[in-house]
Amino acid sequence: MKAVTLLLVLAMGLALVINHACAADQPVVDDQHSPFAQVRSVGLSDARWTGGFWADRYELCRTVMIPTLERLLQGTNHSQFYRNFQIAAGLLPGGSRGASFNDGECYKLLEAASATLAVTNDPVLRQELDQQIAVIGQAQRPNGYLDTWVQLHAADTNSPAVPFRDRNNFEVYNLGQLFTAAVIHYRATGQTNLLAIACKAADCLDATFQHPTPELAANVVCPSHYMGLVELYRATGEQRYLDLARKLLAMRALDQDGGSDNQERIPLAGQAEAEGHAVRANYLYAGAADLYLETGDASLLKPLETIWTNVVTEKMYITGGCGALYDGAAPDGAKDQKIITRVHQAYGRNYQLPNLTAHNETCANIGNALWNWRMFLATGAARYLDVVELELYNSVLSGVSLDGTNFFYTNPLRVTDPMPVALRWPRVRVPYVSSFCCPPNLVRTIAESADYAYAKSDGTVWVNLYGDSSLKTEINGASIQLTQETDYPWNGRVRLELMSAGAQPLALKLRIPGWSAGASVRVNLGPAVDCGQPGNYFEIHRVWRAGDIVDLDIPMPVRLMAANPNVEEDVNQLAVQRGPVVYCLESPDLPAGVKLADVLIPGDGQWIVRYDQHLLDGVVVLQGSLLARPAQSWSGKLYQEYQSADLKPFKTRLIPYSVWQNRGPSEMSVWLPRAE
Repeated sequence: MKAVTLLLVLAMGLALVINHACAADQPVVDDQHSPFAQVRSVGLSDARWTGGFWADRYELCRTVMIPTLERLLQGTNHSQFYRNFQIAAGLLPGGSRGASFNDGECYKLLEAASATLAVTNDPVLRQELDQQIAVIGQAQRPNGYLDTWVQLHAADTNSPAVPFRDRNNFEVYNLGQLFTAAVIHYRATGQTNLLAIACKAADCLDATFQHPTPELAANVVCPSHYMGLVELYRATGEQRYLDLARKLLAMRALDQDGGSDNQERIPLAGQAEAEGHAVRANYLYAGAADLYLETGDASLLKPLETIWTNVVTEKMYITGGCGALYDGAAPDGAKDQKIITRVHQAYGRNYQLPNLTAHNETCANIGNALWNWRMFLATGAARYLDVVELELYNSVLSGVSLDGTNFFYTNPLRVTDPMPVALRWPRVRVPYVSSFCCPPNLVRTIAESADYAYAKSDGTVWVNLYGDSSLKTEINGASIQLTQETDYPWNGRVRLELMSAGAQPLALKLRIPGWSAGASVRVNLGPAVDCGQPGNYFEIHRVWRAGDIVDLDIPMPVRLMAANPNVEEDVNQLAVQRGPVVYCLESPDLPAGVKLADVLIPGDGQWIVRYDQHLLDGVVVLQGSLLARPAQSWSGKLYQEYQSADLKPFKTRLIPYSVWQNRGPSEMSVWLPRAE
């Protein structure tokens, strides 16, 4: 590690010492010195996508998505984002406009842009960020408080808008995003300008919550601040930031007016299943996992493991989508009705997974990936990376169009025209929705996606995700360099080449996905070795020489998937999955006269796997036959007598779920009724 350096002396007179000088050799989640981490992340610039699936999406993110969102957030056509900082800084006239969480979306985008600097070191982008950071600093109050919604509302209306008085002002959410963005910016650039602002804001937070009260304890909405404070501690070495994160998490138990919507009804240590707002829940779980990595507090890890099991076995969609309900109640059906809380965008009952009305906010799906990544770092268990992979290829990427300019807020598994109910978010991707949290979140996720591909521990390289990439890192003082070549996720053949690995034995751990069967590995074109039980890591331990090659072959048969019978919506229906990719049927692929509602899938059908470079920017499609029944009129009828009819086969193709609705408005379904 590089020498300790002095950050700066803040105007408050605080001397802040930085543990790790610049920069890009440090990870997004820097658990390099976390005492209870079983696995360590690699640095921001250590792993890079070099071609293929993820490199294409990273480049789209860098060249289209980030500039597109920059223009939108700097403008005022839809709302105000950066403009609020300029007004709060006294640089422009005007008042507050927009949602109370808009500050946080600016910070997310700043984080995404910073992450790309770790790879590109673009001087123009660096200068643009410096200008934005200067404005943010001018908007900050002398005591460190920074929230433009509260600041401008108090100034505009002489209202009682004061810091941390209203739980729905999203102040701690905004601050959490600030802390994380500041740390990533520091690691990517070595600059301390945004980090100084974040530290000053954290000091204000620390002073405000010195003596927690039930009223203060209500400030837990969308709690990104636990992750942010832990990362700020990792970057600065300031113990009080870790102590503050621990205090704020414990403080939740003081809230006497909390309910399920914000996971306050029961202290975290007593929770056994996911409930309430799914984004808020997943941020809470991710933050608690970060705290476990630093403290080893078993009272955190135990409920997280229990809740995780509940999510993946009873509450998560086949696409990885989280938060099934637009609106609901929890605990649902409770005998004591006084404790029931209205919830929205929420985890529902176990097995309550509707398809047409699935909510699955993109931010919730990203939050699930954030949580699972930290659970992997804490345990080294492959099952958590299985979820990260599922999210990334399906319910995360579905949130953005192939041109990078339009976005989903919700991610349903079935869409019909007309829809049977009116729902509040569009069924086509759009440039802007009033709750504009998902696009910046998605952009930073793609910008940092290579960070998930590899990890390391003592004498070991962990290969987590497969895609054309390179890794250059250091383990036990030895320089480790390798490259990966593959067409994953379109096929499961992966080649790793070791460029340098030091003189000592090194273990290479290859993740064998839980969905796979019959994976095998060869070293230097030697005999194939069975990788054993899927859902684990296969280890090769040896002294490596430059030029050594490892070939991993993960079979990717087309699999017809059934749901647990308790998922009533999916009884007698099938979904189709190949590798990590979930497929769907979209109406542009139906013949004339066939409606989505009249289609069935045979349980013994044969599917041909074909890469189509001209369709949807190049995807593997599954070609085969489905069955159509004659359309039956249901106008004005809730029930009618069943009429048997001959089913007519027709040829069609299934496309990856993540790319549906890129050919105009359409109908779509992941689950199809099974034909006997």
